[in-house]
Amino acid sequence: MFHLAHRALGRNWSVSLDVRENHELVTEGFYRRVRHPIYSAFWLWAVAQALLLPNWIAGFAGLAGFGILIFGRVAGEGRIMLQTFADSYREYMARIGRIFPSIR
Repeated sequence: MFHLAHRALGRNWSVSLDVRENHELVTEGFYRRVRHPIYSAFWLWAVAQALLLPNWIAGFAGLAGFGILIFGRVAGEGRIMLQTFADSYREYMARIGRIFPSIR
């Protein structure tokens, strides 16, 4: 999931929260169902790790810490995407779930 979502972003992906020259709003592949599928993949990994670690406290503490980091980054990405794509991104936000697919 991580690899396919990363591939769909192509040149639009960056480590930092940047908009590149000729940046495009990607809505294909996993992005048809989830706005942040790379983070969805990380969530699945974090939940699996929490369930598989023999120390449940460490597993779920890691999950909580990871959640705080990811949701902070998702909020920043949302602001940048709204500034860049305005109404196109608002419409995309209205129909697509943030981290998990919307249940309709």
